[in-house]
Amino acid sequence: MAVKVQQEDFDPGAEMATLTDGNHAIGGVASFIGLVRDMAKGEQIGAMTLEHYPGMTEKMLAEIEAEAHKRWPLDASLIIHRYGRLEPGDRIVLVVTASAHREAALESCHFLIDWLKTRAPFWKLEETEDGAGSWVDARDSDDAAAERWQQKDPSKAAE
Repeated sequence: MAVKVQQEDFDPGAEMATLTDGNHAIGGVASFIGLVRDMAKGEQIGAMTLEHYPGMTEKMLAEIEAEAHKRWPLDASLIIHRYGRLEPGDRIVLVVTASAHREAALESCHFLIDWLKTRAPFWKLEETEDGAGSWVDARDSDDAAAERWQQKDPSKAAE
């Protein structure tokens, strides 16, 4: 398990190679790369600034990652989340999961993406091309995506 919160960009291929190097029990690797879009709410975006609280953010990401390991038989996982000022096309996040079987890798990767979107303590400021900025509110669709994993949580099955 690995969590990195950083300003600098990352190389997805190198990160995945490092994660799986020498582990021949891995049969499937799933990944997701989130990028800064150039449009939001119908407006052209010039940049996005992500802020976080160091220490608290890493702790929460580690808890989210641990939950994935509790739910699926993962051999390895990685979450890299950037902060600071990013421009359209820049990479924001990398999520990688690896397991003996593709289903566990795919499902756990999807779970991590959904939970990061709603539970990771990052604050996003979107700047329009003219320099005006607005904070991004949580979206109902993100909450709904994360909620479906509550229903799949084995520890909640008896409730």
